[in-house]
Amino acid sequence: GHVQLPPPQNVTLLSKDFDMILTWTPGEGSPPDVTYTVRYESQERMDKWIKVPHCKNIRSTSCNLTCVLPNFFVKVRARVKAVSGRFQSPWVESQFKEYYLDVELAPPVLNVNVKKNLIHVNASFPLATCVESFSWMYDLNLWEAGSEDKKQYEGIFRKNTVTIDTTALRGNYCLSARSSFQSIDFKRSKFSQPVCVLLNHKG
Repeated sequence: GHVQLPPPQNVTLLSKDFDMILTWTPGEGSPPDVTYTVRYESQERMDKWIKVPHCKNIRSTSCNLTCVLPNFFVKVRARVKAVSGRFQSPWVESQFKEYYLDVELAPPVLNVNVKKNLIHVNASFPLATCVESFSWMYDLNLWEAGSEDKKQYEGIFRKNTVTIDTTALRGNYCLSARSSFQSIDFKRSKFSQPVCVLLNHKG
């Protein structure tokens, strides 16, 4: 008779840190040499499952789909099957997700450059090249260490550097930022870990 492999479990299309990723776990009792193949389908062309070249016969249990998506404004879903030798499992499908609406943001990494009386701050984002053209922004907070009073710089485009005049500031100041993105409503990431600098320190 025809032996079937146990199908992958917990098949989920999730958005994490600017990426759209299909994840799954091996079916119970899967052989050690099992590999996985992924396809996706877009709501623009239902019933046409499209191959994902970099996720054919892979050993890992995830597949990054971000840069194969044909349209960031259309819902897609993906499916995965297990393969071992001549045997394969049935396909298992994920739910539908749309990049533009469902994207989850990660905090940016701050680059802080202290000059005499000025701080230059820019933020880098862990973005895939295919989504770099989106209008990602960031919000920046500056505060004196130990204080709750934060100066906010909102909606700065990510390629822009923020220059802060520190002439009037003295002591230990901290900076933190979050990514933001305007889709139907504003999305925001968590704030990054604070970066603290000593300003106008008289030695």
